[in-house]
Amino acid sequence: MVPAVHTVHTRVIDWFDEAARDLPWRRPECTAWGVMVSEVMLQQTPVSRVLPRWEEWMRKWPTPRLTAQAPTAEILRVWDRLGYPRRAMRLQAAAQAITDRHGGEVPGEAEALRALPGVGEYTAAAVACFAFGEPEVVVDTNIRRVHARVFAGEALPGQSYTAAQRRRAVELMPETGDDGGRRACAWNAAAMELGAMICTARSPQCAICPVADLCAWKLAGSPPATDRQRTRGQAWAGTDRQVRGTIMALLREHTSLAEAALLESPSLQGFSAEQRQRCLDSLTRDGLAEAGGGRIGLPGSPVGLQD
Repeated sequence: MVPAVHTVHTRVIDWFDEAARDLPWRRPECTAWGVMVSEVMLQQTPVSRVLPRWEEWMRKWPTPRLTAQAPTAEILRVWDRLGYPRRAMRLQAAAQAITDRHGGEVPGEAEALRALPGVGEYTAAAVACFAFGEPEVVVDTNIRRVHARVFAGEALPGQSYTAAQRRRAVELMPETGDDGGRRACAWNAAAMELGAMICTARSPQCAICPVADLCAWKLAGSPPATDRQRTRGQAWAGTDRQVRGTIMALLREHTSLAEAALLESPSLQGFSAEQRQRCLDSLTRDGLAEAGGGRIGLPGSPVGLQD
């Protein structure tokens, strides 16, 4: 049975008004740039890890113009261990484009946001919605899971964001009426929070869910996920991602390192010489590291200096 959509909207939004976490990028005084930085950092990264990094970033570079002017090596140091450091460089590239094309002000339209380097459909919609109140369809993993359980009776939404899920997300958006889209934006934020805090992937807290009595999955007896619905977790131990992350941590710690010393670092022992070299080469190709004079450093670092 498909629940009454309007009732679900009302209950989830009311729950969010009472239970939402007090996060700095949700506060009225947060700028559009602060919202954009948070959305990029939060991709595949939990709030607990993002919060200190976001706070330091905003202290150092509270505007796109200041971010664009910052040394890339310092950008990567502040990014620290958030993972996927190319996100940091894409964020700086977006800041440069905002400075050049929009006078240093984050544009408020999703189309203009999508035109920025490294900004995809989700980030553009989220910034337009959460920073500017535009009723864009925002769908992350948490929202997909809420949609799948409450409205489709499925345990999990699966790995891929399908065309059917996209249609469902559009259909579930509150209509934009006299409120100018405020209810639609509130639904996006509330559904995302419900998925993050209550309707979690592994341990859903159905006993305190505001729509448990309307949830199609709960009413069906909470059937387990099928193979199609499951999401395969990303391995970490022993992977190139782990090696790249370890190399980046070493480069953030030092001005530069001799390449031989870097590759023989104790923290890289246990990985093959071939894997260590391959990962270093890939970081250099990606622009996350620079080589010169037999030494390796972060982009823009004086690689000729001694550590």
